[in-house]
Amino acid sequence: MSKDVSPARGFRDYAPTDKARRDQLLSTIRGVYAEHGFAEIETPVVEPLDRLRSSDGGDNVGMIFAIQRRGLTVEDAHAIDAVHELCDLGLRYDLTVPLSRFYASEHSRLPRVARLIQIAPVWRAERPQKGRFRQFTQCDIDIIGEPGPLAETELVTTTLTALDALGVRGATVRINDRRLLKALLASAGVADDQRAAVLVVIDKRDKIGLEQVQQQLDGLELGDGVAATLGRHLQRFASGPIDAGEFAALLDPGDEATAALDDHRTILAGVEAIVGPGVVRFDPTLVRGLGYYTGTIFEVEHPESGSSIGGGGRYDGMVGRFLGRDVPACGFSLGFERLVDLAPDPEASGPRRIALVHPTDADATQVLTAKRAWIARGHAVTLIPRAKNMRRVLDEVRALGIAAYATLDGDELRDLG
Repeated sequence: MSKDVSPARGFRDYAPTDKARRDQLLSTIRGVYAEHGFAEIETPVVEPLDRLRSSDGGDNVGMIFAIQRRGLTVEDAHAIDAVHELCDLGLRYDLTVPLSRFYASEHSRLPRVARLIQIAPVWRAERPQKGRFRQFTQCDIDIIGEPGPLAETELVTTTLTALDALGVRGATVRINDRRLLKALLASAGVADDQRAAVLVVIDKRDKIGLEQVQQQLDGLELGDGVAATLGRHLQRFASGPIDAGEFAALLDPGDEATAALDDHRTILAGVEAIVGPGVVRFDPTLVRGLGYYTGTIFEVEHPESGSSIGGGGRYDGMVGRFLGRDVPACGFSLGFERLVDLAPDPEASGPRRIALVHPTDADATQVLTAKRAWIARGHAVTLIPRAKNMRRVLDEVRALGIAAYATLDGDELRDLG
């Protein structure tokens, strides 16, 4: 019986044609980000485990791939009970924590307002299922040092431009603010120490439905009438669009909520002026589970995707954990794996790829000289050895995504159709 040679569960291989398509899509995203003034950085794939665990990363903190300390013997490992003593490093579960640490280290070499790109793999030890993998690529842009809604507006419009460049049409952005969620819960009578538990339940609305959300709110013992008040709000939010003005009427007035509403109106007006109306909508039930968000939060949805294809928000307190002083920061991340499924095949770019079919016993110098001649004519050339069955050779060429070939004894290209 043959051995199983598949990748580990939740991980994937990419054949040459798949890798080429992914690289071309990534190149499109990078190009749009660069056009909008963002500069790319690179950070290590590992961070100290205690740093990852103290980052308010929500459920992701429980899905860290931990790395065992170097130099431990088998006897040492058996003698250690606590994971934190057995492991000292972990694979990053997102790109925001490494970025914040990077900025704290390198801020003196960066502009006062830094616009940064990170496009790289991350790892989460979750249960593999359709659309969810243990290794996947995120495409992040972040603005650090800009405290106002200019950052959110620029991030949203740049992200929508990247989606348009990929050919992913029909995406919309849901937007909310953690300050508004805080004010909503306070107005409903939710105690401060119960706020996190309530937000976890509200965040499940799309997955379990309003009826089960209400049951779970009732089970939290929030106090007389509190769960019922929240239920009425959620029923109203689910019944149709609500604008910031109507939402504000549900809140007790406060400086923080007022500032959040002003920011929301500015962002909405800016996005609509740049990309048109109907692309951004206010969603007062949007929570996003990451605890490090402090203000605006957003998610991108697409009618052909069962899950969001991107998201982000403002995390003004994260950099301060490493730098010792708070720095305003906001970021937007696209989930590349879901974009791969949505995006049409990109148009070919660069030199035309051709195959040079040669006899298996051909002189190496002759073959490579001919290859260099075709390259000089502006082609990217792959060598393919001839076989008795020419149909098999041409099938091999097609499988590489190549649509034309030449032979060693000819000077013309033959299209495969």
